[in-house]
Amino acid sequence: MASVAAARPAGSGIEAGVSFVRRATLADVARLAGVSGTTVSYILNGRAEEMRISSRTRQRVLDAVTELDYRPNRSARSLRTRTTKTIGVLSDYVASGMFSSRMLAGASAAARALDHVLVIGESEGDPSVEAVLLDELAERQVDGLLYITRTTLETAAPTGFPGRVVMLNCTDPDRDQLSVLPDEELGGAMAAAAFLNAGIERRIHVVGEDPTPHAIAGPLRLTGITARLAAAGRRIEGVISCDWAVEPAYQAVRAFLRAGGRPRGLICLNDRIAMGTYQALAEAGRHVPDDIAIVSFDGSELAGWLRPRLTSVALPFEDMGALAVRLLLEPDSTGPVRRLVPMRLVHGESLDDRQAVRKRAQPLV
Repeated sequence: MASVAAARPAGSGIEAGVSFVRRATLADVARLAGVSGTTVSYILNGRAEEMRISSRTRQRVLDAVTELDYRPNRSARSLRTRTTKTIGVLSDYVASGMFSSRMLAGASAAARALDHVLVIGESEGDPSVEAVLLDELAERQVDGLLYITRTTLETAAPTGFPGRVVMLNCTDPDRDQLSVLPDEELGGAMAAAAFLNAGIERRIHVVGEDPTPHAIAGPLRLTGITARLAAAGRRIEGVISCDWAVEPAYQAVRAFLRAGGRPRGLICLNDRIAMGTYQALAEAGRHVPDDIAIVSFDGSELAGWLRPRLTSVALPFEDMGALAVRLLLEPDSTGPVRRLVPMRLVHGESLDDRQAVRKRAQPLV
């Protein structure tokens, strides 16, 4: 076997006060291992057994790879395999959103597990910027495209992209485009069931309305809430309309209470609405959960900051991102076009379920 010193890449040295070391090549690995470049290529591409390469030779090559810190040239590999090991991501405001960026976290982890990296472009909602970014991602020959929106909505799928596309947190109502969405209707049913399980069956109101054009989260959550209560012979008393933000929610709930509203339970359509609701209730001298119980949606950090801690139906953003990457790189033609990812209830103290606990503890007669 060739000595390490003789086989190390040439070109190491100091020039103009800057140190540099030439990156090891496949040929360097072959020289150090005492084999041909073809043999190294077969081993690194998982074909050692197919080409009947001995385990001793394979180990020599792997030792040389470690010794030289060899990393395959992705550009050269892409020419051979017709893949670039990159996934294009085109979003509106997702990358800059503290909460929705969890979709990118899930997508990135799944991409790394499949030996890919993300190339991200954000349009900030500008269609002309989106068109430019789409062209750039196509020119980079990414292996597929994730098209992501911050708000769950119906929107047109991008056209003109030459590769595979998966829509994430959005869906095209006019095309059978593969999309990954949170199961908002199931989430609504979970929120309603939380009240029923706590023994709260009457004077339940919903706080919020969906202000974003083509947004579908609010209507689907309301459908789930209504259906679950109806199955129990109950109904919501009404909707306190407001935008999905703290101040509008505070003003709307404040006005509702001053007008004589006496809710027992409030289902807030997101955690920011819940925060404004908390403020209005505190101002009116109403206590959570003893006077009024609250369940919300999002499962954001805000839910854990509120006191009492907020019970919230969490959006599965990381799971959604991971599933979208897997569908992009490992196509599954047997499943539905629209994949719904289940939400989960994160328990806090804004819903007192002690009544339900007492009911379960009662002996059967």
